[in-house]
Amino acid sequence: MLLIYVLLGILVCFPPVLFFLIWPGRSTRSMRAPFERRNFAHRGLHTPDKSVPENSLAAFRDAVRAGYGIELDIQFTKDEQIVVFHDDTLDRVCGVHGRVDDYTLKELTSFSLCGTGERIPLFSEVLSLVGGRVPLIVELKSGRKNSLLCSKSLRLLRRYQGPYCVESFNPLIVAWFRFHAPDILRGQLSASIAEFREEAPAYRAFFLSYLLTNVAARPHFIAYDKKTRPFTAGLAELLGAMSVVWTVRPGDPIDKIAAFHDAVIFEFYRPPIRNRRGSASRR
Repeated sequence: MLLIYVLLGILVCFPPVLFFLIWPGRSTRSMRAPFERRNFAHRGLHTPDKSVPENSLAAFRDAVRAGYGIELDIQFTKDEQIVVFHDDTLDRVCGVHGRVDDYTLKELTSFSLCGTGERIPLFSEVLSLVGGRVPLIVELKSGRKNSLLCSKSLRLLRRYQGPYCVESFNPLIVAWFRFHAPDILRGQLSASIAEFREEAPAYRAFFLSYLLTNVAARPHFIAYDKKTRPFTAGLAELLGAMSVVWTVRPGDPIDKIAAFHDAVIFEFYRPPIRNRRGSASRR
């Protein structure tokens, strides 16, 4: 904890260093337009009772029918197929022990999502289903073959006819897109230090939470947890980054949150397709 206070003190005392570290990438109006003032169904339009599971074709189909943008997660199988699935492990959603990338695609498709008839979909299947009708936020999960996941997913996205952007908690993944696909809107996911401390040492959690990794990734938008937002996130937005918030649920001050963010990732309620207010309207 002492190290964190020391680092924070150094940054506060040296504004030019702080600005250099957190400065966002430059995006054009046309890059931002499909995503500004939009609501995005978190992992598709899934239901609290899990009858429509998260990241399922049914959830994506329902989101498209409702006109919502979609946020989804992609990662590799053991045989390097790109599937849409959030967790590193299968336990919570499929009731099967083990990592997703410990199983082949054939093995994974035999597992049920939340006890329903839905199965883990290929990323290509989801792209085909959506067909460019609504914008996509594609989160790349960090795994054992990050660079390969980036390159293979980029090949699929380049053939896709529709609006999409990419994001990740891993700044090296965001940085990969900075250098290999600078025309694609890219975002840095982040959360509190406490969230990162579950898997990362204190110094790394500090850099990730305070967005000091922007120096490598230069993201076009910041997607931050609704529960906490450091001053560096607001500063990055003042410097031109779009503001995205996750994950908004019933019981949250929905209208208040929407008023201060360009895009909202939501679940378990039905907001308007577009926000009437938002930071986009204040620019």
